[in-house]
Amino acid sequence: MAKFVIAGRADCPYYAKAELLADYLQKNLPDFQTYKITQHPHVWEKWLKDLCEENKWSHQTSPIIWRELLDRGGKGLLLGGYNEFLEHAQLYYGVTSSMMTKLMKTIAQENLQTLIETELEKESLKDLIDPLQVWITSAAAPACYSLIPILASGEVFGVNTEISITLFDNKQTEKILQILATETQDLVSPFLRSISVCTRAEDAFRQAHVVVVLDDPTDQEVCSLEDSIRSRVPLCRLYGYLLEQNAHDSVRVVVGGKTFVNLKAAMLMRYAPKLAHNIVAVALGVEGQAKATLARKLKTASSSIKDVIIWGNISGNSYVDLRKAKVYRYESAIWGPPDFSRPILSLVFDSEWINREFVATLQDLVSTGKHFGGMLAAHSIATTLKYWYHGSPPGEIVSLGVLSEGQFGIPEGIVFSMPVKFENGTWVVLTDLQDIEISEQIMTRITSDLIQEKLVALGDLISFQPYQSEVERTISPATSDDQENQNVSDEHKANTQFDPIQEEGKDVVKPDAVENSDLTSKSNSVKTLGQEPIHSEGKPVEQLTDQNRPTTKA
Repeated sequence: MAKFVIAGRADCPYYAKAELLADYLQKNLPDFQTYKITQHPHVWEKWLKDLCEENKWSHQTSPIIWRELLDRGGKGLLLGGYNEFLEHAQLYYGVTSSMMTKLMKTIAQENLQTLIETELEKESLKDLIDPLQVWITSAAAPACYSLIPILASGEVFGVNTEISITLFDNKQTEKILQILATETQDLVSPFLRSISVCTRAEDAFRQAHVVVVLDDPTDQEVCSLEDSIRSRVPLCRLYGYLLEQNAHDSVRVVVGGKTFVNLKAAMLMRYAPKLAHNIVAVALGVEGQAKATLARKLKTASSSIKDVIIWGNISGNSYVDLRKAKVYRYESAIWGPPDFSRPILSLVFDSEWINREFVATLQDLVSTGKHFGGMLAAHSIATTLKYWYHGSPPGEIVSLGVLSEGQFGIPEGIVFSMPVKFENGTWVVLTDLQDIEISEQIMTRITSDLIQEKLVALGDLISFQPYQSEVERTISPATSDDQENQNVSDEHKANTQFDPIQEEGKDVVKPDAVENSDLTSKSNSVKTLGQEPIHSEGKPVEQLTDQNRPTTKA
């Protein structure tokens, strides 16, 4: 089998003559095949130079003809130009060409016109398919580097959806963004139509269908928690205005980051009220860390653990609820089909581990911002978008920061992480879940900081006061009402706490106090992890049993 590749400039007469000769040979010889490559005159020289450098050939004119060694597995064998091809045809096949110069030029012009029309047709077909416009703010952040390949893989928006990504950041990061855009183009993703860079605020979010909000560094140095909170407002006000002015009417906004995630989402909702229902805060980072910590304890895969619920402030005072948590495919004396699961709390017999190590591990991750590291942050954001577009797994509980409307007794008007499910392109709060009531005291502590953050941000409150209980007592072994009161008193001491909920009847153990955190502009200020809220000033963490926990139903 002989296969020849004929490449040339579209307006080259000798290329026209060579391709007609090749067509004749292919038509009359059963083992002769040709493949044609027509290049526009504007790109021919660069294309030819790159081809010759890649194959270590020396050729400078149009056309260039080589033979593919299909039966030998080697690189192509350069034949040369038109003259060499004509000599080869005469020598091996006894065929020559008698085409006149006038006809050669006419065919060359037809080739050029056909190429132009074909390119225009391809462009018009692309325009008929409107790509999904995805904008990423603070695109110079490390999380963006890990996020882009996932978005361009086709796993998030589907293999039938093309996307166009715009990297948005300030002018100082333009060089970094250009490098990132070039590396993204090198992915050669079939689902990525284009990638561009934007550093002008007035052009931000134009026709955006999806906006991912990452952490924005503050230019001015702040020395207090209140200043750090207020520094988020101007940018959220600008983003809110631009979203309503420039973005698509159905734009979906996903807010992530290491600090003040709930607050940023709440401010965006305030300054873009028309889009409030389409703005959410990502809680899967904290949820993923909790699952991974449990998986290491149980010696299983974190993907096998489901239905861990994150309540409250995603980057602050949160409450990790294990009462609905289950593990699948767990190797033990009890075994079942793939859909068989067992409650996590029935498998973790070490209550001290839950109260101490589990809490401490999650607290360290949030307080250092490791819950929003590059790969984890990217996966959390991408998974949230995937669920939003295609629905979450049936029957699975997902944690998401959304605007409270009074569900579960949560005060209205704050962004609060709570259990939801995604279906039909939207999310629904799971208010019908059984046995997930939270005590009034714990709810007050979780919401107190969120309410204060919003008031400080809006200027309605001068100073931020971490919530504390009125009575502080030393913990001592107790049961029933005495134990309950002791727990409630000590739990409010924590400015950053976790409260993993165990099974009824298990021992209650109080972990040691956590060291104070420095509330400066460089810290994460209010941070949390776990089942029971965790803040940033060191206070004891305690545990409530299901039996003794007072409840307030929504």
